Amino acid sequence: MIRFLDAGESHGEALVAVIEGLPANLKIDVDYINKNLLLRQSGYGRGQRQKIEKDRIKIVSGVRFGKTIGSPVAIMIQNRDFENWLHIMSPFAEYTDEKAVTSPRPGHADLTGYIKYDRSDIRDVLERSSARETAVRVAVGSFCELLLKEIGVDLLSFVRSIGSVYSQEIDINDNDIITKIESSPVFCPDTKSTDLMIAEIEEAKKSKDSIGGSVEVVVRGVDTGLGSYSQWDRKLDAKIAFGLMSIQAVKAVEVGDGFENSKKLGSLVQDEIVYDNGYKRKTNRAGGIEGGMSNGENIVVRAFMKPIPTIVKGMDSVDVKTKQYKKSDFERSDVCAVPALSVVAKSVVAFDIANAYIEKFGADTIDELKTSVELHRDFVKQK
Repeated sequence: MIRFLDAGESHGEALVAVIEGLPANLKIDVDYINKNLLLRQSGYGRGQRQKIEKDRIKIVSGVRFGKTIGSPVAIMIQNRDFENWLHIMSPFAEYTDEKAVTSPRPGHADLTGYIKYDRSDIRDVLERSSARETAVRVAVGSFCELLLKEIGVDLLSFVRSIGSVYSQEIDINDNDIITKIESSPVFCPDTKSTDLMIAEIEEAKKSKDSIGGSVEVVVRGVDTGLGSYSQWDRKLDAKIAFGLMSIQAVKAVEVGDGFENSKKLGSLVQDEIVYDNGYKRKTNRAGGIEGGMSNGENIVVRAFMKPIPTIVKGMDSVDVKTKQYKKSDFERSDVCAVPALSVVAKSVVAFDIANAYIEKFGADTIDELKTSVELHRDFVKQK
């Protein structure tokens, strides 16, 4: 099993994580990890923080001569803005109420966290609940993507919608789709929708507001039989949904055509089966998962992000010190973080898919894993 524990505050010294369970001899492409970190910071609608931070991974342990060695991998991402917050965020700095937050933002962790952990400054809550934490999750997921590439499984992700603009004109089998995604300011491969999405973001920006949307993650080359129907907590779609819902501001998850399928008759929803050098489905409305298991088709999942709760014009709130009316405090933030969500969601799904492979095939080295997967593929062809 692959697992990780991460720590760090938004304006603290660094984000850190320890990853356990990666097979030995996995070649680590640091440039690929840093590319994903850069993509997370990019996208139309991001805020000023991204001009300060240029995230790069530092591998502290668990890798030697460019490959994993079987021990836990420790990683770090420095917060460059920390130098401006030394007297506020250093672990043993002298107490100060500078930058203290007393007016919680509706829709954020602020007020509940302030009460739950008995804090005197809401900053103690927002520093950890901030989506800045997703940088380290992208790094962890990138390790998992490198593992999956070794066995012929790859992932792509893109923006499906921003505000009222929803793109239907996306062909996930397009050979140039990744290039089109990465060349779009909003990470949407549909040029027409890209322009309309940018217009939606600009409207929100003019009104000093924020805007949400949805992203799609596609996993290609997935083998049959990841996950299990035997226990509720072993179902693959449940694990993926859990991971996606743990991302800040994500409030809904869809597997395949889940929302649309709920409105149709059963005969118009199920993916009929054919045999052509192996079992296949005529369609993929189930998103590649049936009964909690991968069925050999592409896994397709979507995550839906609410508009982020840090809003320039503020919202009605209460000062927790005086208990009097006050507009919610504003922290430097984004107008739209949906493009960034597409990068984070891909990493989160990569973690769950990599874990499903380790759970099914169990391997201490990457060569053992590749051998087991190839044997399984031969077995499936004979069924």
